[in-house]
Amino acid sequence: MLVVSLIPDLSLRSLTEKLRVLLASMTTIGKTLVAFCAAFAMMACSSAPSNREAASAPAKPAPPKPSDVESGRVAFQRLYTTSRGWAGDTEPVSLQSQNYKHAGGNPEAPLGRDGKSAIWRGVFASPGRRSMKTYMWSGLSGPDAPSPGITPGTEDSWSATNTSTQPFQLVYLKFDTDQALETAQKHGGAALLKKDAELPVNYRLGWEGRKSMLVWHVIYGKSLNEPDLDVVVDATTNQFVRVEK
Repeated sequence: MLVVSLIPDLSLRSLTEKLRVLLASMTTIGKTLVAFCAAFAMMACSSAPSNREAASAPAKPAPPKPSDVESGRVAFQRLYTTSRGWAGDTEPVSLQSQNYKHAGGNPEAPLGRDGKSAIWRGVFASPGRRSMKTYMWSGLSGPDAPSPGITPGTEDSWSATNTSTQPFQLVYLKFDTDQALETAQKHGGAALLKKDAELPVNYRLGWEGRKSMLVWHVIYGKSLNEPDLDVVVDATTNQFVRVEK
């Protein structure tokens, strides 16, 4: 594009000369200020694209926080204490862990291989109310994880004559899940975990009326109903009882 100046060439040369003289006569402080402004303008121009790029970049989702895990006895004590607020005569009926791969949407969810779990469900019966109630403790983290802490379930009818929901006395619970796991490992559990690094282990506590015995079921496998192995351990002596068929 051709630009035609309307100012005579002589005048332009005169103005340029005057500007040069003016700059020459400026103080050192003035020159420094002019240089600083020019440098700041250049930095602003060069940094603007980076700021725009940073603003347009999608934020990375925060990784799930580590899950809080507890052994069976510790979780049981928490749930039992809470159940006494519902009814002062509650008696424990059962305790069940819930370990599985990617539980709650957390890729680091525990698998129960240390005798602990991030989710425990306890069932407690009240003879006075003729009812039973489930309480869940959760320390699991993840987008689909249950609310942390203890959550009460609904109240259901209960009968003392029902052998499948027979309560037990606390005095029988002497050994914890990590100890029951050690016993179960000697009866087929260790071989299974060696074959499958992602095989979950779960624990179920309940009373066996026909033997008058409180037992831990150490359950290996992805299905609680059809496990790869179910080792029954005496919760009072930590002795091997049997392999459940």
